[in-house]
Amino acid sequence: MISSKTMSAGLILVIAGILWCQVATAQSDNPNYDQALADSLEADEYGMKSYVFVILKTGPMQLDDEQKVSELFRGHLENINRLVEQKKLIVAGPFGRNDRNYRGLFIFDSKDKAEVEALLQTDPAIKEKLLEAELFDWYGSAALRTYLEASYRITKKNP
Repeated sequence: MISSKTMSAGLILVIAGILWCQVATAQSDNPNYDQALADSLEADEYGMKSYVFVILKTGPMQLDDEQKVSELFRGHLENINRLVEQKKLIVAGPFGRNDRNYRGLFIFDSKDKAEVEALLQTDPAIKEKLLEAELFDWYGSAALRTYLEASYRITKKNP
């Protein structure tokens, strides 16, 4: 036999669930929505899209030749700029020193990890294993691509 307390608790849970469903589905349209912009950025109805997020870590290769290391990292920066110009890479930047050997991050405007793996192999520091990459599927704002436009206008010196 079910007690009245158990029935009351169950009824409260059912009512709470119904109310939550109504709140969750009672989304309203954004009055500032720009269909053309959303389409140009490949945004879904939430203004989001899929990317590949990359964490760069210290790789297994240790080189004592400072000139060679400098050359590889110069190529790394040139490759970043090339991928940005091709509109493949939309975010890149280093991390501060940390105990996990994380060196930096990339966000690629792609949802295809195989494509990103191939693009990463064009980076001399990754190719020579000074850096290694971990790839993750990431769901973020489709407007992220527009950050580059502002970045170009606020960057005083090129690397």
